[in-house]
Amino acid sequence: MENEKKDDHIHHNGSKRKMAKKHLTKAYVNDQFLKSADGRPLRLLAEYLEPLRRLRRAQIKDTVVFYGSARIPSLGEAKDNLEKLKWAMSRANPAPTAEMKENLHKAERDIKMARYYEDARSLAFKLTQWSLGLKENQRFIVCSGGGPGIMEAANRGAEEAGGPTIGMNISLPMEQDPNPYITEKLSFEFHYFFMRKFWFVYLAKALVVFPGGFGTFDELFELLTLRQTKKVEKPLCVVVFGKEYWENVINFEKMVEWGVIDRDDLKLFHLVDSVDEALITLKSHFEKEFVGKKRYWHW
Repeated sequence: MENEKKDDHIHHNGSKRKMAKKHLTKAYVNDQFLKSADGRPLRLLAEYLEPLRRLRRAQIKDTVVFYGSARIPSLGEAKDNLEKLKWAMSRANPAPTAEMKENLHKAERDIKMARYYEDARSLAFKLTQWSLGLKENQRFIVCSGGGPGIMEAANRGAEEAGGPTIGMNISLPMEQDPNPYITEKLSFEFHYFFMRKFWFVYLAKALVVFPGGFGTFDELFELLTLRQTKKVEKPLCVVVFGKEYWENVINFEKMVEWGVIDRDDLKLFHLVDSVDEALITLKSHFEKEFVGKKRYWHW
């Protein structure tokens, strides 16, 4: 009788151990842990290592990063929208509303801003064509933030030229889905802004900054600060595109006058106003600093 009870006890405990083991989850597949505050270091590391693996496998040596507003439409899209609004206003009864008039004003403004979409597209196309003609493989690949507007224009131009093109998308509650022109294996999705910014800069040999809002200003001035403080020591060419826009919204000369920057700091970037001027600036910089040289390659 005592032996029977002992056997039952052993069988019962063994079953409990089997049941417990059956419900164990390894930490690296524990979704609840990985998405917790304690799992944040692993998420950060993943946003470093996963892009590193893909970019290394693709042998991407250098990038040219395009920044700019996500809200700037293509010229075709802007024209279509304007025509639809004019048609709606012509049939308004008894008269166009204040909202219609405001939308018309915005549509006319978009026609003007669409010039920058087409310029970004053209510059990315010409730069990619030139890059593909180099004897070295995978040089100066067009990279964008992966979304619409100027980002889409850059990826679109590179794709139309027949080259690979990178999109580093960021998860946002609005206006940020990957555009359809990114090379599939080079489309990335980030949660953390600073990890995305790291990858923008790490392989970049140049940046082209088109008109944009808070995000574009953030990226431009962060890069200028890194260059000014020599935290980025490589010869990184910064092209600021669109004199009318930039000279209207930022008075760099006044910053010098007020003594918050030195006049030499204005040499940290090139302010240009045409695709040809931007292309000449970029090509001259690349040919001087990087073409035929394995400078600042990470693999």
